[in-house]
Amino acid sequence: MAFLSSMNIAASGLTAQQLRLDIVAENVTNSTTTRVENGEGAYRRKMVVFEARTRRDGFRKAMAQAELGMVSSDKAPGGVRVTQIVEDPSPMHLVYDPTHPDANEDGYVEMPNVDMVKEMTDAMAATQAYSANVTMLNTMKTVVTDGLQIGR
Repeated sequence: MAFLSSMNIAASGLTAQQLRLDIVAENVTNSTTTRVENGEGAYRRKMVVFEARTRRDGFRKAMAQAELGMVSSDKAPGGVRVTQIVEDPSPMHLVYDPTHPDANEDGYVEMPNVDMVKEMTDAMAATQAYSANVTMLNTMKTVVTDGLQIGR
């Protein structure tokens, strides 16, 4: 049933974008954290890495299988998945505050590399993608409902 595959694709998008929003919220929450739990310095911004899951074989593989009379056995659903959550390698910000408990000998405090403009941009993009997936699910629901009404 193709409509179930379509719903699975949209659901994978919802899950991925929800995780992206969670990471943005974590970044914003820790935007002033100067010491992480293990004591390795300031909080480092995190980013989510996505990967497309596709049901389609490459053209060459499909042609080779067709030549041999083979049918593709790839039943993996399409959609998107989160492959990893990585730390942003950009440099930390130094702020002069000699009274801060985490200040170095020169009086500078290493602040997180979280940029609120980037975080708000990521949050808006994730929200729009989430909304698009919800719209797709609602459209699929309407199509299936209308299809069932035809059979009455």
